[in-house]
Amino acid sequence: MIRLHVTAEGQTEKKFVDVLLIPHLAQFGVYADARCVLTSKDKRAAKEYRGGLVKFQKALADIETWMKEDKSSDCRFTTMFDLYALPSDFPDYDQCERFEPYTRVEALENAFKLAIFDRRFLPYIQIHEFEALILADPTKVDWEYLEHERAIRNLVDMVNEQNPELIDEGPETAPSKRILREIPEYDKATAGVSVAAHIGLPTLRKKCRHFDEWVTQLESLGKE
Repeated sequence: MIRLHVTAEGQTEKKFVDVLLIPHLAQFGVYADARCVLTSKDKRAAKEYRGGLVKFQKALADIETWMKEDKSSDCRFTTMFDLYALPSDFPDYDQCERFEPYTRVEALENAFKLAIFDRRFLPYIQIHEFEALILADPTKVDWEYLEHERAIRNLVDMVNEQNPELIDEGPETAPSKRILREIPEYDKATAGVSVAAHIGLPTLRKKCRHFDEWVTQLESLGKE
């Protein structure tokens, strides 16, 4: 049996892990839990605030703390962070900017792994952001926004045969921005995971290569 601790960028990513990945991975003997990355602490009030990847060093310290708290050899650690708006203090950030997305994310994940330098750590960075998963099948957006038939059709036409992971990361053209342009009331936190769940892991994996590689890697932990 392998235990897996997931550090998620925000509440949506954590909920995605809770709803879709935890039940799925349990079938492979991998028992996961998730928490949002630490953003700040109020020492006087003894409070922690989690959710939002602001600085790499804060995320690094948070993950390393969790690893010190659970040193078991049957435990693994991973992340679910967005490539879009990744903090500029991320290791090898500048060197990787010129690479195409798949090469870039592989290099960044390798740099992340070296920064932690623990064989139990298996970093994952989503290309380009969570909403790339939504664009794997935009027709399922109607589960939350049934009244937006024309807008959903526009999203379907926009994606067409594109790889949703390669829909660019510009400040106005990133996946989330494209959805918001068609459906201004789109709310990632309340609707995102519901739509992804209706799309289902098989389609998400078929349409999103890097995401599939991550899930396959996590499944394989059950064979260790």
